Amino acid sequence: MPLKDSSNDARLQRRYRAEKRFRLYCGGALLTAIAFLVFFFADIISRGYTAFYTTEVKITLHYTQEAKLRPWLAVQPEPMQPLVSRAVTRIIPRMLEKNPRILGTSETRWVVAPAEVDQYRKGNIPGLDRTTMAALEYAKAHDRIQFAFNTYFFTRGDSKLPAVAGIWAAAVGSFYLLLLVFVFSFPVGVMTAVYLEEFAPDNRFTQAIEVNINNLAAVPSIIFGLLGLAVFINFFGAPRSSALVGGLTIGLMTLPVIIISTRAALRAVPDPIRLGAFAIGASRWQVVRDHVLPMSLPGILTGTIIGLAQAMGETAPLILVGMIAYIPQAPSGILDAATVLPAQIFTWFAMPEQAYVERTAAAIIVLLALLLAMNAAAVWLRRRFERRS
Repeated sequence: MPLKDSSNDARLQRRYRAEKRFRLYCGGALLTAIAFLVFFFADIISRGYTAFYTTEVKITLHYTQEAKLRPWLAVQPEPMQPLVSRAVTRIIPRMLEKNPRILGTSETRWVVAPAEVDQYRKGNIPGLDRTTMAALEYAKAHDRIQFAFNTYFFTRGDSKLPAVAGIWAAAVGSFYLLLLVFVFSFPVGVMTAVYLEEFAPDNRFTQAIEVNINNLAAVPSIIFGLLGLAVFINFFGAPRSSALVGGLTIGLMTLPVIIISTRAALRAVPDPIRLGAFAIGASRWQVVRDHVLPMSLPGILTGTIIGLAQAMGETAPLILVGMIAYIPQAPSGILDAATVLPAQIFTWFAMPEQAYVERTAAAIIVLLALLLAMNAAAVWLRRRFERRS
């Protein structure tokens, strides 16, 4: 009976132990990454969810002649005046000027409280002055204070008063930006990829173009901001801070991503499909149009949506083209001054008031939700078109 080789058994056991350690390392790395993600999301949500509700107080507004010059006198009962935001009182003279028929009338309504009162009730600041504390006790005793859904956060633009600051203007600016990025970069990127992959001869010129496209995908985004400033603003004279300039600048940055992803999708189409179409007499354009593009569409859409999601989170290029300005009103077109959600987050982060801290985190939550939705849409579109094909 042959003797068992103990040295081979020892080497085999060492390999098994090494494999087991490697699996443990991989599992530990995965758990570490998940732990960081959980910590990140938990921290952002814990800081930002309070911005989705705000403090409101119930008051009666008396529209009198005195309120035109001293609008806080319109607020009744008088002890409630410290609990009413200046965003409410400052519009009373304009209301009386715009609609004189309300002069001498009264109305009872819930209005937003100052940011300091709201932050105190949420436990974010330690205390208030005596007058405001007395007003707060009066409001509690007479059931004139409550928490309500913060509609201002979703329906208003930026404001110097954090109680009514919102993301609507930035959201509209982001929409215009993504629309322009898609309109500019999608057709140009797809047609460029189709030409390079299906029609262009393999020579030094096309090889140089391919190398430069790959290099552009790795260029820092701030360089594209300098390019947009030099070309679109200084040379063509496009309006600074407009969505047009931002969209074209980010479109240039997104173009290499779409070209590379489209070329990868085109390469994934099996060659027998092309050869079969050629065998029945189809031209090269017919092969590309009727066979290659439909089969590569899931990959093209996936790469495009991921490129748009990346574009939506960019800030550095937009700083150079002026899209980080104070924008209280939503833009009505692509030539109006605009900002985007990442730039709005950057602006609020620099504000000293505590109320802007929770709004910064809440805006990050909204931005992350949009990015996750776009990535989920990419996965859904890919699976749907793959089933069709």
